[in-house]
Amino acid sequence: MSQVEKKAGLLRRTSSSKKPLKEKVVLMYDEIFAKEDPAKNNPRFWDELFLMKVNLEYLESKLESVDGEEVQRIQDNINSLFHHCVQALGEEHQIKVVNALQTLCALFRGVHQKNKSASGFDIINMLMGFDKAEQRMKDLMERLDGLLCGDSSESLKSLCLKLLLCLVTVTDNISQNTILEYVMINSIFEAILQILSDVSSRGQHGYDAVVLLALLVNYRKYESVNPYIVKLSIVDDEPTLDNNEYMVGSMFIADVDEKLSVQTNEAILLALYEAVHLNRNFITVLAQSHPEIDIPVTPTTPTPTTPTTPLGTTPPSLDMMNNPELPLDPNLQTSNLLITFLKYASIVMQDTKDEHRLNSARLCLIILTCIAEVGATTVSLIIFFLSSVTLCVDLMVEFIVTHMMKDFPMDLYLRCVQIIHKLLCYQKKCRIRLHYTWRELWSALINLLKFLLSNETTLLAKHNIFHLALLVRNTHINTIYNEISSKDILVSTNTGQWKEAASKVTHALVNVRAIINHFNPKIESYAAVNHISQLSEEQVLEVVRSNYDTLTLKLQDGLDQFERYSEQPKEAAFFKELVRSISLNVRKNVSLNTLSQDVLLKEFSTIS
Repeated sequence: MSQVEKKAGLLRRTSSSKKPLKEKVVLMYDEIFAKEDPAKNNPRFWDELFLMKVNLEYLESKLESVDGEEVQRIQDNINSLFHHCVQALGEEHQIKVVNALQTLCALFRGVHQKNKSASGFDIINMLMGFDKAEQRMKDLMERLDGLLCGDSSESLKSLCLKLLLCLVTVTDNISQNTILEYVMINSIFEAILQILSDVSSRGQHGYDAVVLLALLVNYRKYESVNPYIVKLSIVDDEPTLDNNEYMVGSMFIADVDEKLSVQTNEAILLALYEAVHLNRNFITVLAQSHPEIDIPVTPTTPTPTTPTTPLGTTPPSLDMMNNPELPLDPNLQTSNLLITFLKYASIVMQDTKDEHRLNSARLCLIILTCIAEVGATTVSLIIFFLSSVTLCVDLMVEFIVTHMMKDFPMDLYLRCVQIIHKLLCYQKKCRIRLHYTWRELWSALINLLKFLLSNETTLLAKHNIFHLALLVRNTHINTIYNEISSKDILVSTNTGQWKEAASKVTHALVNVRAIINHFNPKIESYAAVNHISQLSEEQVLEVVRSNYDTLTLKLQDGLDQFERYSEQPKEAAFFKELVRSISLNVRKNVSLNTLSQDVLLKEFSTIS
């Protein structure tokens, strides 16, 4: 018997010169792309079609190949195919449901691929008919919701999520995907939450569900009311929030375990950002909850009170990054998802040369900014400070001392210093004294200022370094004064584009110079009288204490105030490009073949 080859729906006998034969499903597709109604001469046409194994490649290529006139000629048949796909989703026969889901995916992809320049309304008209689109999409979303929330098999639920991800990402810019208006009207938010709330379904479908939610939240978020944003912002069911955080946390844990080989996951970071940014309840859960893994409690060594490594290397307190537990006090230990996230961020931020890792590092810092701000008004603030803030400051210090390079990441430095400043402001506001080796932070910021000063000419060509210098000053770091007093570089006489910012720095240093001019002579006199060439810290403090009453300073307001985080308009461009990148990546990787058709058909076949 001759060997049979199968390609794009053709059955060719290699030992024969006869015209290749087509699969029956392909012949049926050809009937759909003809002018006549395929059910005219075969009333059972649609029933038979959905019992056939789908040929995705042929159907998509057929859709992509039709020209403008053909589109008009076959539009009724395409509309009918879409309608019968939706109807088949309600069938008890599971093979029909599987084939209908895969056919819908081919329809969405094929029509959009062919009509990239067409308007969203034209695409809607070709797929389902504009006058019937509202009802067709209502039916589709209701059927998908039923499959996701019902007792369907896990394979079917996975296929539903793949179809939805396919639908959301068919356009490069999801906000230009007009079909998503119907997904807004017929929300599946509750179905997504139900998946994430159940341990079993979350384990199998959590990733797709979280990515889908993150993308839907970003549909025209700056242009209109997005119901997914509204619903996410008001979720207050603690078990649901708990489970969602567990799911996100477990994904970070899997990456953290890979250490330096960790791959950035912008989609999951985006989902975490949206949850933290939109819902304050998430922050409380993030700080309180524990990951879904067994973490052994191991003894920890108290953080040293003085540096044991030179500046520029890993700060000593970062040894805690290697421990699963962060010590709160000698008798109490805990581990929560916030700490897990900080560990993940530490790895991601080590190398920011790659664009995706740079975006991930920026997103990690934005997430921490939101946590630091919102935490101040909830009980999670205390938890955050007690269990995580030292690790957070360590992470900022680690970044500061390891990224002073020619290609200076100014944006990331600004975010790091802003986070530190906010943490210090809240420490003062809540009257909490953190047990932290502040010398590490002060030294890092001193060296950052030195770097800015020594590379002023180069950096000013690209960045407003005065803004960063002012942020550093606002962190109340008194120990930096002697380091910058003798170098009057940050001055308002700068005639470039940063003149106004330079003037603010000069004004901000009024008290710095007053302190230096007041104490330096006193320190020099003390050293001369006591014949000491170099004073110890204790001796300097003694001079300061004994002469503090005669120091005159100018009252400066606003040192414990900061600009609140706002996504729109400052971060809008970043998030638009980020969502576009994620969407393209999802579209490339979402393949219905990940659920093999053969496996699906075997699973739902009634034939033994």
